[in-house]
Amino acid sequence: MEKLRTMLVGLPRRQKRLIQVSTDVIVVWAALWLAFVVRLGIDDMVNPLRDHLWLFLAAPIVAIPLFIRFGMYRAVMRYFGNDALIAIIKAVSLSSLILGVLVYWYSNHQTVVPRSIIFNYWWLSLIMVGGLRLAMRQYFLRDWFSTVQHVPFTSREDGLPRVAIYGAGAAGNQLVAALRMGRVMRPVAFIDDDASISDRVISGLQVYKPKHIQRMIDITGAQEILLALPSSNRARRREILSFLEVFPLHVRSVPGFMDLASGRVKVDDIQEVDIADLLGRDAVPAQHELLEHCIKGQSVLVTGAGGSIGSELCRQILSLRPTTLLLFEHSEFNLYSILSELEQCVVRESLPVKVLPILGSVRNKAKLLDVMKTWHVDTVYHAAAYKHVPMVEHNIAEGILNNVIGTLNTAQAALQVGVANFVLISTDKAVRPTNVMGSTKRLAELTLQSLSREIAPVLFGEKSNVSHVNKTRFTMVRFGNVLGSSGSVIPLFHKQIKSGGPLTVTHPKITRYFMTIPEAAQLVIQAGSMGRGGDVFVLDMGEPVKIVELAEKMIHLSGFSVRSEKNPHGDISIEFSGLRPGEKLYEELLIGDNVVATQHPMIMSANEDYLPWDVLKARLTELLAAVDQDDYTLVRQLLRDTVSGYAPDGEIVDWIYQQRRLEP
Repeated sequence: MEKLRTMLVGLPRRQKRLIQVSTDVIVVWAALWLAFVVRLGIDDMVNPLRDHLWLFLAAPIVAIPLFIRFGMYRAVMRYFGNDALIAIIKAVSLSSLILGVLVYWYSNHQTVVPRSIIFNYWWLSLIMVGGLRLAMRQYFLRDWFSTVQHVPFTSREDGLPRVAIYGAGAAGNQLVAALRMGRVMRPVAFIDDDASISDRVISGLQVYKPKHIQRMIDITGAQEILLALPSSNRARRREILSFLEVFPLHVRSVPGFMDLASGRVKVDDIQEVDIADLLGRDAVPAQHELLEHCIKGQSVLVTGAGGSIGSELCRQILSLRPTTLLLFEHSEFNLYSILSELEQCVVRESLPVKVLPILGSVRNKAKLLDVMKTWHVDTVYHAAAYKHVPMVEHNIAEGILNNVIGTLNTAQAALQVGVANFVLISTDKAVRPTNVMGSTKRLAELTLQSLSREIAPVLFGEKSNVSHVNKTRFTMVRFGNVLGSSGSVIPLFHKQIKSGGPLTVTHPKITRYFMTIPEAAQLVIQAGSMGRGGDVFVLDMGEPVKIVELAEKMIHLSGFSVRSEKNPHGDISIEFSGLRPGEKLYEELLIGDNVVATQHPMIMSANEDYLPWDVLKARLTELLAAVDQDDYTLVRQLLRDTVSGYAPDGEIVDWIYQQRRLEP
């Protein structure tokens, strides 16, 4: 049987159609003959060659062309579905009607044919033509009993993981069909909140209420639950995930309809539960006029274009149709990756946007100035920065040169060229920082705040006292952690769970704010459109999340239990490694309490203190001199004097400087 199946699947299309047509001719004859048997009985069986030869010749002559016209031979048997069944009903009904007209006309001249024969022929043809195709579909899928549970005398042990589908709607049924065709998992049950379909059978699967999940597990032996709830909001998904957390099941999800429609994923692309669902917060719809204000029809530059935030900014900017999108990035690989993705998007959607990759560093002020002049940049999104707290803590010089001087170079180049809008991507770690990274980001904010208050500043590093008219609107957007960014704890937890643990958390009480990368990028664009100059915008990050609770949820939803003192036989343990250098237990978004609402419900405006431009320039000069002399005691003091609330929790140690001190 397996050899026959393989041979039939491998036949050329023309031979397959010839076999189908020949089979349908035989089926039509059989249906017509049975129609006479049903009407006249066995005793008066018709001899086709003797009694009604003309009718048996006419039936396939009428039916086959109609079958061809309705596309019955274009359908692939393995993917035979509802549309093909409807086509069969139409074709068979029309062919029966035409045959009935021929019988009516011909019977008046020759042999009388009972009128009921046509009705019998119609329903018999439907059963035989349609039934044969359904049977062949199951045959080619190698699964005769996949749509019927509890078939007597049939073995269901095929070694495939047993999964239950949460959601018996359209997405759930598509998922069941995809899993049956792919034969990677065995769907065994539906779970649905709708009381009207509970305890019923859909697509051959029993539908259970959520409160009967344990009974479902005992009966079906389900090992996983797949969430087929693409239209549910995050609050509802969080509620479901919290409910499922107590069961020993691995919980995963299927993509949303927008991802399916865009072609980015298929319905059978199963993925781990989106951590954003655990946060339970729905993104606020964007205000389109704010999105387009600084982008549509303009030349836009994104620094750090290959990073987590920078690349998402580029994706969203591209969809808003600027004339030119400049990708400024110092990592060749990251630049190549985002460029390839954006170029494919331009071709796929026929976008009238010029996308240009520029390899360079924000520490090269001449390059920045040249790029902005050449391409007449209107808007700059400055996302280039070192963001990893422990890494910057021991590479202080690089942190200062990249985060502070890099921002200064980019901002001054924008001011010199006359760029209309400049948006800095900042961080909650700039608020009362305990680390070098946070203090450098606050210094970057102070730089823009000071510049924005100057009508015609003399720029930092200018030997002549030439002032430049300031036409640039500087804006800063401050937010917390983004899910899935480089260095994020979420990918690390996934990796640790796959390797069997343990999950490493720095402290039992550590909390963090979280937001998805697309939501953060969208809010950054909107906030940048609202600034008047020197604004510090703060994104509403929702409630802070305890990292240890997040780790526990991820373990449970992966189908494992937490190993602890109370549960020594659990699967995966959580270990506390201690706070890393410069790390805080919790983050803040505001330095003071002076915050006002804006026209967007997720964006607030903070009124933060700043330094006069001349004072800040003097501090920056001292800071660079201290870095150049490897005097990190002075660096620490200058940062404390300049950045409000900066309180380092230990000695500032630059690895290179420390090694130099140890050498004889």
